[in-house]
Amino acid sequence: MDLKTTYMGIELKNPIIIGASNLVLDLNMAKKLEEAGAAAIVYKSLFEEQLHLEAAELEEELHEFDDIHAEMTTLFPNIEHSGPKAHLLALKKLKETVSIPVFASLNCTYDVSWVEYAKYLEETGVDGLELNFYSTISDVEKSPADVENERIEVLKKVKAAVKIPVSVKLSPFYTNMMNVVYRMDHNGADGFVLFNRLFQPDIDIKEEKLRVPYNLSHKGDNRLALRFAGLLSCNLNGSICSNTGIHDGEDVITMLLAGANAVQVVSTVYKNGVVQITRMLEDISAWMKEKGYDKIDDFKGKLCKKNVDDPHAYRRGQYVDYLMNAKEYLKKYPVG
Repeated sequence: MDLKTTYMGIELKNPIIIGASNLVLDLNMAKKLEEAGAAAIVYKSLFEEQLHLEAAELEEELHEFDDIHAEMTTLFPNIEHSGPKAHLLALKKLKETVSIPVFASLNCTYDVSWVEYAKYLEETGVDGLELNFYSTISDVEKSPADVENERIEVLKKVKAAVKIPVSVKLSPFYTNMMNVVYRMDHNGADGFVLFNRLFQPDIDIKEEKLRVPYNLSHKGDNRLALRFAGLLSCNLNGSICSNTGIHDGEDVITMLLAGANAVQVVSTVYKNGVVQITRMLEDISAWMKEKGYDKIDDFKGKLCKKNVDDPHAYRRGQYVDYLMNAKEYLKKYPVG
């Protein structure tokens, strides 16, 4: 079967992309993922906030024992944090190690940093850039419009500064997701990653303190991404990449039917190993053969909102239909 697809204008040998994570920090693991069939890799996000924190910690450690003696000013020579240099070097090595496309991921705090770091990342030779718009809004006076406009301005500035394709990785919590995506599409976004899996805090009631659990996704967590892939695809200039809760070949097929160009996976590799990528590709090929499809374009977007006759598809009407036919559903899933 021909599994080729196009994402952000780049041809991929299949729709499975390894999402941003620690998986590819090890170059040997990156090669194994490529050999298993992964079509592209998104390198771990460069977080400006993390660089600032590391620099502050280094400064504190270097000067911890300053002036401990009357004649002592410092124990160490002047040392500065390397900033993004270590990240950029590792990213460049990854790009040189694998033959599949490599995308950089970026999350910044200040507008000027988005542009500055985007240029640095482009210089490593990556094939594209993913703007990771992951932030927790805690300012009660900031309006939804302010948040959205800030993101779009960042996108415009980065697009003007680099020549490689630029995608945006979004959370699902915008007031009107459809409007935000359309505006970003009109301002040059080459792709949309739906959605960012946000790490939410938990509380340890025994220790009475906050903790951040390492939550992997589960099969079925992809429903929201599926809905918006179906709503948005066939109506955008940019590509759709579905993310979160994609664990097997069936999940990939559903996203392609809804109109996604590609998917990103992480949790399923952690849970099932590198071989899961191969299994997923085999499942997709077997399904295509059974259905009589020769290539992905034969069925991609077949069930997006634009191509289905059901007026309730992807809308609230699905929920209303469920309520009106609750007895029929309960027959399938009896209680008690």
